[in-house]
Amino acid sequence: MKVEERAIGDVTILTVEGRMAVDASEGERLADKVRGLLKRGCKRIVLDLAGVSHIDSTGLCDIVMAYTTTIRREGSLKLLGPTPRVRDLLRITKLHSVLDAYDSEADALASFGPRPSV
Repeated sequence: MKVEERAIGDVTILTVEGRMAVDASEGERLADKVRGLLKRGCKRIVLDLAGVSHIDSTGLCDIVMAYTTTIRREGSLKLLGPTPRVRDLLRITKLHSVLDAYDSEADALASFGPRPSV
């Protein structure tokens, strides 16, 4: 699994590619990457899952850990472009009722609402 980071305004987009599975030990874990973002003060996070070729329970666990860590630190995490397989898994596990998923980057960004005043 490979994770690339980019920012649009105050939203950080993590583009995930490859296998989110127990046997995909390449690179950093997604939950660790999200923890690092939160430590740097990034609280609006989008996980772009369009490039995920396979996901198993380990991958779902990583997404849930990233989500719960973000919520506990008063942040917000959204999903972008989950594949039909990922959407099915979210539905089967009932995670679709907890995790917001969007088909377009514009919709995901708009879902955060206006930028908070500083």
